[in-house]
Amino acid sequence: MKKLIVFLLLTAHWGFAQPQNGQPVPNIAFNTVLNAPVNATTLEQLKGKIVLIEFWATWCGSCLEAMPHLKQLQQKYPQTVQIITVTNETPKRTKQYLTSRPSNLWFAVDSSQSIAGIFPHQLIPHTVLIGPDGNLIAQTMPKSITNGVIDSLLNQQRTHLPQKIDNSLTYEEILKTYFDAADTVRNRFVMQAEIKGSPGLHTTHLNDSVFKNRRLTCLNLPLTTLYMIAYGNFPYKRTIDKTGSTNAAPVYCLDLIVPNQDQLLPALRRELSSRFDMQIKVDPLLKEVNLLRITDQAKFNRIPRNKSGQRTYYSRHGEIDQHALTMADFADYLETYGVGKSLVIDETRNSEKLDIKFSFQPEDPKSLLAILSEMGLSLVKEQRKVDMLVLYNPQ
Repeated sequence: MKKLIVFLLLTAHWGFAQPQNGQPVPNIAFNTVLNAPVNATTLEQLKGKIVLIEFWATWCGSCLEAMPHLKQLQQKYPQTVQIITVTNETPKRTKQYLTSRPSNLWFAVDSSQSIAGIFPHQLIPHTVLIGPDGNLIAQTMPKSITNGVIDSLLNQQRTHLPQKIDNSLTYEEILKTYFDAADTVRNRFVMQAEIKGSPGLHTTHLNDSVFKNRRLTCLNLPLTTLYMIAYGNFPYKRTIDKTGSTNAAPVYCLDLIVPNQDQLLPALRRELSSRFDMQIKVDPLLKEVNLLRITDQAKFNRIPRNKSGQRTYYSRHGEIDQHALTMADFADYLETYGVGKSLVIDETRNSEKLDIKFSFQPEDPKSLLAILSEMGLSLVKEQRKVDMLVLYNPQ
């Protein structure tokens, strides 16, 4: 329970107990505030206003999607509401974000996570709403805070908000708790409903010498995503969903173990088709793509070649740190995390295993292009036929 332990220690250190709905919130100190008329403030100094604390990060796609909504709220209620975003990233990184994405919100940096320790959570975005009297109203999601909610609070009317309650277990503990498997297991399929408060993800246990690539575990994924995995890990950008599914569609968890890795995806397809009626086809369609090419061989030769033989996989929006990846792997990373809605195809004709580590600003596309240039690489837009996974309901 690593994250929960951190939060408990922070709470003990600062002397704060986690407030419950309707209870007073401690006098939080926002010691580093950016994009505001003050460099620091406290919750006591904001008393009389509705305070919305938004935990976020520049690498969190869902957080970035919520920003326009929060900006609209701040614009509509400039005198009665104060929105303060809170991140544990550095002031430098936060300033970089603000340079590319100007905002009317205040941005607080919480490097020690002392503020996060008062409101324990595992997943972001995480929204804390505090009334003008300093009492906690709810811990919820940003989309739940509507104009109607704010108006009700300003008129001293009761409001009911969905509570965001995260699972305190870490990813590793979730797997152990719900999908424990002895090393001797050769065949298994388990499927269950959503594990509340847990992230949505999937893994083929690449760091497990026993189950590597012959075991697939999925947490809180919609059916469309399970089919995308089953048909060769089609990314969202190469999937056309004609099923009419929405964000409210149910999510599922599953654990699949097979004797050999080449049986994994066929087994998943069989299990899904025996339970659901979704239809699948793969269509080659003409699309605008970014072609990854080597433009400066000397610079490209300076990229470290892998010597350890160990493959690592860390990546997220704005950051990559992977060993022993190929240019095809790198193109997949760029398509998933680096180039907005564009598709990326590797045309470097290079199959070496490389070690690549860098960070960039997702909100500033030029920052990634500059890094690629220093690596001797470029992205060139052209038209290509691309296999697209099409999901549709039976006629």
